[in-house]
Amino acid sequence: MTRRNARPPKPTAAELDLLRAIWRLGPSTVKDVHQARLAERPDITYATVLRLMQVMHGKGLLTRDESQRSHVYAAAHAQDALQTNLLSELIQKAFSGSGKALVMAALNEHVSDKEREEIRRFLKYNADDHGTEHRDD
Repeated sequence: MTRRNARPPKPTAAELDLLRAIWRLGPSTVKDVHQARLAERPDITYATVLRLMQVMHGKGLLTRDESQRSHVYAAAHAQDALQTNLLSELIQKAFSGSGKALVMAALNEHVSDKEREEIRRFLKYNADDHGTEHRDD
């Protein structure tokens, strides 16, 4: 099994911040990622970004192209695959394996009226698309 197909390792919060930058930028040098992170974290040092990216490479979160003088790093896993893995773990740990419980908690506490309407349209569209009956309870 290749690293890209393997279950992604769990990143720390700091590693996830760097991954979001790399997903947005594409393959990048440490300097590129450092510059991108400075906008949100003016206190982050180049050395911190370098160290984190080296650790992330060792964990299998990043790949590294060493053919150039400045190494180019890329995400080893697609954003959706890593998010799905993290979400699955959250559902198991916090919601006893119930996706419904997660969605209900999110809808009750963390969704704006606008987002709620978008979700309603999404559910109606998918119910209509798959020929299932749609109900507004």
